[in-house]
Amino acid sequence: MGNTDSKNTHQPAQLTGRLGSMGIVFMVVAAAAPLTVIGGNMPLGIGLGNGAGAPVGFLIAALILLLFSVGFVTMTPHVREAGAFFSYVTLGLGKRAGMGIAVVALVSYTAIQVGIYGYIGWAIDDTVRFYGGPSIPWPIYALFTLAIVAFLGYRHIDLSAKVLGVALVAEIGIVLVLDFAILINPGPAGITVESFAPDTFLDGAIGVAILFALTGFIGFESTAVFRNEARSPERTVPRATYIAVLIIGGFYAFTCWAFVVAIGPDSIAEVAQRTLDGEANMLLDTTNDQLGHVGRDIVNVLLLTSLFACVLSFHNVIARYQFVLGGMRILPKPLAAVHPKHHSPSVSSLVQTGTALILVVVFAIFRVDPLVGVFGSMAGVATVGMTVLMLSTSIAVIVFFVRNSAARAGRRWRTILIPILASVGLLAGMGLVLSNFTLVTGGSVRLSAGLAAIPFVALIVGWLIGRDRRGVAEEPSNAN
Repeated sequence: MGNTDSKNTHQPAQLTGRLGSMGIVFMVVAAAAPLTVIGGNMPLGIGLGNGAGAPVGFLIAALILLLFSVGFVTMTPHVREAGAFFSYVTLGLGKRAGMGIAVVALVSYTAIQVGIYGYIGWAIDDTVRFYGGPSIPWPIYALFTLAIVAFLGYRHIDLSAKVLGVALVAEIGIVLVLDFAILINPGPAGITVESFAPDTFLDGAIGVAILFALTGFIGFESTAVFRNEARSPERTVPRATYIAVLIIGGFYAFTCWAFVVAIGPDSIAEVAQRTLDGEANMLLDTTNDQLGHVGRDIVNVLLLTSLFACVLSFHNVIARYQFVLGGMRILPKPLAAVHPKHHSPSVSSLVQTGTALILVVVFAIFRVDPLVGVFGSMAGVATVGMTVLMLSTSIAVIVFFVRNSAARAGRRWRTILIPILASVGLLAGMGLVLSNFTLVTGGSVRLSAGLAAIPFVALIVGWLIGRDRRGVAEEPSNAN
């Protein structure tokens, strides 16, 4: 592979930091918002999918993403930029495809972040009213949250990592306490492994369970975005990627199975459906049964910190995408500025705050429902976008190593065969997402089709822009 260092000389400064593997893991697992997924995605996968077999959906999703991670990690030492998907696709498929993926990534991450602002605005208001407080419009809480995120995102990455670390440990800790309480005091069927029996997990729509499991992993791949702020990124980033997938997948599958044990395999689908209908709350009701009112209150509060950790993590990811693209002159050069004191992408962070502010205000002006209208639609856009990003990256890995025989170095399984398997799995995942897209958005077929088209339109727009831009890294050499 040709030397890419010379292509970075026009970037005015570099971000600095000493994030270790676990620091990066905190950032990306926080973006996955585990407690939010347990409270939201899990009832969807159970109620609309394959009932008691839903834990297997999370395991299959984790397997697909582990296969993806093998090629992603193997290519990491050859990628010099911290642009994650953009950098990988540019190196493997060329600058036009890379520019298309850069636009898709910005659209996808911005969409999910704005969706979370809608969700957290609704959740704070719901919590305040539950405890007897006044009803305040969701945009007020969303804008207050946005101000805190702007403050933390403007400063050094270590501050965000510490905040996310505390929130994440508390979040996962309380759910594990709940899980083990369930195992000590199981439901009417006792401790059962019926979830993993083929006649259980193949009954119903397992594809829907896999779909909602995949959406719960959004953000795990952003490990590569933090390479400039990591200690020994050649070791730290790959290790963090594998750890993130294993933690997220294992945590989801174990907790989903624990809820099957708590409620019973014969009743879990009905309870999940009642949750979707607004007649129950599977997470909070089960917590109340196992840990009492205090435990329920703690989980309710940690749901809010989970959402906050998620939106802060995505803010940091988007700011660093813009920073890298600014340094390459794909976006305006000032976005590549580094704060002299905080060593953060301060200008990019401010721009990202401004973008989120505008979108939240627009949704507020048009009085869009914060859950279905804001969160549902934006999560739908992000889900399609992420499958496009990962599938393109897997293809880029295959092409890169086919072209660069020296880089393969006899590692055919890791460089070619496993990425092919990952591509097949991701292609199937994309089919599941698109064929069941109205379940993700909660909207009509016409609205869902329009939202699903946004990432593909972004890909085309980026491709067309990339045709005329000279600042993007050149296509990889075949000299090897």
